[in-house]
Amino acid sequence: MTRHRTAIALTLLVTLGALTAGNPAGAAPDSPAATATAPTIAPVSESASTVVDALDRASHSLRTVEPGGDSRDLHPLDRMIGDARIVGLGEATHSSHEFFALKHRVFRHLVEEKGFRTFALEAPWSTGLRLNAYVLRGEGDPRRIMWEEFQRDYLWWNNAEYLSLVEWMRAYNSRHHDDPVRFMGDDFAWAGPELYDEVTDYVARAHPDLLARFTSLYRGLRPTTAAGAYIEQYLRMPYAERKERADRTGQALKLLEQQAPGADRAAYDWAVRQATAIGQTALGYAFDFEDPEQLRAAMRFRDSVMADNVAWWAEHTGDKVVLSAHNAHIAYVPDDPVHYPKMQGAFLRDRFGDGYVSVGLTFARGSFNATGPDDEVRRFTLGPAGPGSNERTLDRVRHRDFVVDLRTAPRPARNWLRGARPTRSIGTAYPEPEHDIALARSHDVLIHLHRVEAAHLLDR
Repeated sequence: MTRHRTAIALTLLVTLGALTAGNPAGAAPDSPAATATAPTIAPVSESASTVVDALDRASHSLRTVEPGGDSRDLHPLDRMIGDARIVGLGEATHSSHEFFALKHRVFRHLVEEKGFRTFALEAPWSTGLRLNAYVLRGEGDPRRIMWEEFQRDYLWWNNAEYLSLVEWMRAYNSRHHDDPVRFMGDDFAWAGPELYDEVTDYVARAHPDLLARFTSLYRGLRPTTAAGAYIEQYLRMPYAERKERADRTGQALKLLEQQAPGADRAAYDWAVRQATAIGQTALGYAFDFEDPEQLRAAMRFRDSVMADNVAWWAEHTGDKVVLSAHNAHIAYVPDDPVHYPKMQGAFLRDRFGDGYVSVGLTFARGSFNATGPDDEVRRFTLGPAGPGSNERTLDRVRHRDFVVDLRTAPRPARNWLRGARPTRSIGTAYPEPEHDIALARSHDVLIHLHRVEAAHLLDR
């Protein structure tokens, strides 16, 4: 393990997909070294020109990544999505403007044209509820909520692009009171104090004789510090203490589930859901991160829980959901099967079948924000993708930016798309070792962008 891989292992619950990077280790931010190309690998049997010709025929040009305006160029994407209830929309970096802006644009289009109503983000459950309260009812200041919630490794989401999305969602709901859009978080590295309050308040009303027991089981768990500090403190706890906390939250959830729902079934179900989220957080930390097998199990647990949370939301709200996450999380196969045995996309496909569609995103060149070797957030810039990479061939397609259905591409392209080769897949830390990715095995649809620029982080 590199130093960064060790750091990622210790903070796996908030890495937000810090899986791989697409350029050689040692590249400096905004320096000539950062534009180094990937090594050449053996070509597939089809010639590059044959593959490009096939992709030319199958791809559809995108007018822009920016939200607003004419969205007829997204109609081919509509057909590719079909009747899916959940659409995973990926990103090849965790902090590039074009990825975030495109997600805003696609979500807005799907809301208006195909009835989608929830934007789900790779962020804590409680964070999603705070932003949803703003989106639905105008509660709080979105910029302050994002600053308070998107801390530590979640800081990448505290950006101007997502603020614009959240503000659009609020404006939409102001005009559509009876058919609102919603915001949710499907991750679990942080469980805000309001979750504990909702569970104990419910118990106090419905089962007052159990309140002392719940207070005991939750002792010391309700956060009294900021999100980033709380996560940091949790990670520093001894393994035995983290396991003990998980045992207590599990007991609390089981005790609540054993109670009769009573007259107010909705209140009971919501209290159980909040207790579940609390338990997910504690369980997520209750692995021995020094044990490779335990670490692998923790990675699988995280993706399974994120899938469970999205599925619960979709089934209980009835909403169609756009799921925003790293390419690796929305994919069907892992980039790095040694450390990541099964991804969120695979769990969702198991549950929804063709009702889940995975849309991966790639880019040929440009910049992004990430944590460098010195643990400081920096802006990195990459030049053209290297020979033998997926992006080098994709960028030869006649469209600057385009969408293509990987399932129905002409055979020369389809065969090429099923071959694994170097692909940029950058998480929260950079640089990281490169992995080979077979695009058509990972996703149903691909959106390729010629150039991206670093996202606009807020309050830094």
